[in-house]
Amino acid sequence: MIRVLIVDDSAFMRRAINRIYDEDPGIEVIGTARDGLEAVELAERLEPDLITLDIEMPKLDGLAALERIMKRCPTRVLMLSSLTSEGSHATLRALRLGAVDFLTKQHSRISIGISELGNELLAKTHALAGSPAKRPSIPTPVAGDGGKPRFRPGQFDLVCIGASTGGPPLLERILPALPADFSAAIIVAQHMPELFTRSITQRLANLCAMPVHHAEDGMSVANRQIHIAPGGHHLHVEKLALARYGIRISDQPASAPFRPSVDCLLSSAAHSAGRRALGIVLTGIGEDGLQGGRVLFNAGGTLLAQDERSSVVYGMPRAVTVHGLSAASLSPDALIETLMTLARPCTRAAG
Repeated sequence: MIRVLIVDDSAFMRRAINRIYDEDPGIEVIGTARDGLEAVELAERLEPDLITLDIEMPKLDGLAALERIMKRCPTRVLMLSSLTSEGSHATLRALRLGAVDFLTKQHSRISIGISELGNELLAKTHALAGSPAKRPSIPTPVAGDGGKPRFRPGQFDLVCIGASTGGPPLLERILPALPADFSAAIIVAQHMPELFTRSITQRLANLCAMPVHHAEDGMSVANRQIHIAPGGHHLHVEKLALARYGIRISDQPASAPFRPSVDCLLSSAAHSAGRRALGIVLTGIGEDGLQGGRVLFNAGGTLLAQDERSSVVYGMPRAVTVHGLSAASLSPDALIETLMTLARPCTRAAG
């Protein structure tokens, strides 16, 4: 049984979320709170498995409440965010503070889309409650020599990274660690709405040594630059003349459950670059990246996966690992160290 604490200043939202959870026999709502102060007190007293936490609340807002909860009684927290620019910035900060994931809701109660919210809420609740802290360890293969794979500068044209739940803080850890003389272009597909991918692009642009772009249709893929796929759309890599690559933004395939789709990114990179493409599948719910990873593997490209221990949800990386597509399962530090082998050696002037 998953024990949940609901925190929202809106009585409408508290009732709506409670009704959603009431339909699932595997979930028990053990309490509700109307503000951040109540949330901290109930989190300490009830010790829930998961907290749904609104950002905008009286007395103590969601971010301040989250900080106190993480210091006093660390708990899995699912943020409820407004689909606005301000909401996207606040959500990214919440993820840095320790929240494991987020859901967006419309500002207007009339257009909130409760049924759609409900399906996503239940899926995320079950996935987060079954994350590594609560379930037995599943052995995962590592590189054949028990260490990290080593590459050489210029070995890849494209480094394609896919992430979902738990991805944003990880991207903020990995990408700023890479130097300006990185020898490939980096393309990222992170499951987020477009307002959020724009916010994370701005954040990474301030942190990274390489330029960071919110990808647009027709944009050239530039070496030693980072391109973030826009939320709500798919990013496809196209081969251009003179060994160059371009970006095509599309709503197809319409059947893909996530936009941007990691499958679309990896499969298009495989068709465009083949063995000169490196794919990396990071933490996330589900199996997005499995089909594209298989295409990349069959085209001679290389695939890496995040390890189970460091994944918020070991879904996406597990899928490519258990199907034998990943060359190694690595921690974030090991991924950074591996990617650093693609950086060009520093040259210093004599004397």
